Amino acid sequence: MDTHLPRLTTLVTEAATALVAARKSRRPLPALPVVPTTVAEAYAIQTEVARRLGPVTAWKVGAPGPDAEPSYAPINAATLFFDTERLPATMFHVIGIEAEIVYRLGRDLPTRDEPWTRDEVLDAVASLHPAFEVCDTRFRDYGSQDPLAHLADQANHGALVVGPAVADWRAVDPVRQPLTLDIRGERVVDVVGGNAAGDPVRLLTWLANVGSRPFGGLRAGDTVTTGSCTGTIFVPPGSRAVAAYAGIGTIELTVQ
Repeated sequence: MDTHLPRLTTLVTEAATALVAARKSRRPLPALPVVPTTVAEAYAIQTEVARRLGPVTAWKVGAPGPDAEPSYAPINAATLFFDTERLPATMFHVIGIEAEIVYRLGRDLPTRDEPWTRDEVLDAVASLHPAFEVCDTRFRDYGSQDPLAHLADQANHGALVVGPAVADWRAVDPVRQPLTLDIRGERVVDVVGGNAAGDPVRLLTWLANVGSRPFGGLRAGDTVTTGSCTGTIFVPPGSRAVAAYAGIGTIELTVQ
């Protein structure tokens, strides 16, 4: 008899219920009622939360280094925005701005036994976009919990704001992409590349083969953000952020 299953069921149910309640009530948690102790447990909670929140239409994926195992989180339709320059500050407990690069799929990449190759994944991409992720937390203090608890909490996702599509996206080299970020009129980031994971396409391919499996793979129309190019910049309500990607375009966002 597998004695781990009752603990896992209790863990997922109690933690997911607490996280969903914190979202709906806007009352941050001091901690989870039951804490995940493995990556698998954290993902099980994360998956249950996503299923309770509605359709998954986007993903975030990242890694702390070029050779590190990536991590992911599903993003629900309710926190995915296109061509939006303003969001209400009441959506968030904290407002952490990250400028990112997003890929949008034009066809399905369902789970299969044979891994999808890098070229196959790129062939499924319909467009590339500049984007902002707004990082947030369902906990009382951002970064206050064990990393597995934050992974369970949608990996600190708050909202994803996607800018206009790039016409010739295959000409974009995200590893060598110049990017500036201005907050409240002040230049706070000026980088080339800037993503700790290195090549974002590695992350996209990993997501297609590994991360998206609990949901049956990736689907046409799915939007994938591939990690921060700027780090997380915490801002007060009313702050205007402007990210300029050379050769790609500019995206603006005010959370007020």
